[in-house]
Amino acid sequence: MNSTKKDIRALSKEELRTFFATHGDQAFRGTQVYEWLWQKGAHHFEDMTNLSKATRQMLDENFSINHIEVDSMQRSSDGTIKNGIRLHDGMIVESVLIPTAKRSTACVSSQVGCSLDCKFCATSRLKRMRNLNPDEIYDQVVAIDKQSKLYHNRPLSNIVFMGMGEPLMNYNNVLKAIDKITSKEGLGMSPKRIVVSTSGVPKMIRKMADDQVKFNLAVSLHSAIDSVRTSIMPFNETFPLKDLREALQHWYAATNRIITYEYVVWEGINDTKTDIEALIKFCQFAPSKVNLIEYNPIDDGEFQQANDTAIDLYVSMLEAKNITVTVRRSRGKDIDAACGQLANKA
Repeated sequence: MNSTKKDIRALSKEELRTFFATHGDQAFRGTQVYEWLWQKGAHHFEDMTNLSKATRQMLDENFSINHIEVDSMQRSSDGTIKNGIRLHDGMIVESVLIPTAKRSTACVSSQVGCSLDCKFCATSRLKRMRNLNPDEIYDQVVAIDKQSKLYHNRPLSNIVFMGMGEPLMNYNNVLKAIDKITSKEGLGMSPKRIVVSTSGVPKMIRKMADDQVKFNLAVSLHSAIDSVRTSIMPFNETFPLKDLREALQHWYAATNRIITYEYVVWEGINDTKTDIEALIKFCQFAPSKVNLIEYNPIDDGEFQQANDTAIDLYVSMLEAKNITVTVRRSRGKDIDAACGQLANKA
């Protein structure tokens, strides 16, 4: 790839139309190219068959398409597919197709590595190398949609930003990608079928609320006690629970949308009645639901899944306070595609 060429997908439709108008062609060619790039997912100018050979050559001389490649693919015994995605600069991220009886969900990455430092997550050990561009996020969704159609005979139904990276630390690019994913000129998916999961960046949660985003919010909480949360998620010292709670109150007031908390229960860390009582109190300031997520080891043994008795106590105490709670069993564990495992053994 010639690094001096501009990535054509960085241009808006109007900029593409202007490019053609100023290069002796008709502006509608820009619209045609835009459709090839976003609706049809073209990765090469030669694929744009309704353009003349001379036009395709002109595009190739001026632009590149920095598309992703599915570098590796692993299929789990439960139907889950993990992709190793090679970016144009050779870096690798991972994305996952999670099929269930009624839906196909894409779990996509937003950063190479991660900006945060959660001790239980394999991705955080990589540190953040760079943010993904909007088109690199979009391409993951397109690739997984194709896999869902090929292996499960149905299109993608849901998207979760729960792959590698902290989405709110790449806020602008994530929003641009979601705009393309939900646009009629892109994939046309409903924003109601998209969940952005954050470890909790109060300032950016407030911004999301003020921007009136239409997708759903999930918070990776894991403890409602500051000292416990800081021990497993050290950035909590910078973004303490008080600030997170106030930001989430602002979110609910602005959007009137329920807050989902993702919560792993570990043995000897957050498996006591005191932990549950703190979680209940944290949940009560705004309508919420709790997903209790099965822990997936990342080989060092520091964190161990709590026993069923602790999980059952969480469920019964939350339900007694009319808080919706679901126990989520992980999928794709045999290929290290489960929650928290991405980049493990990479």
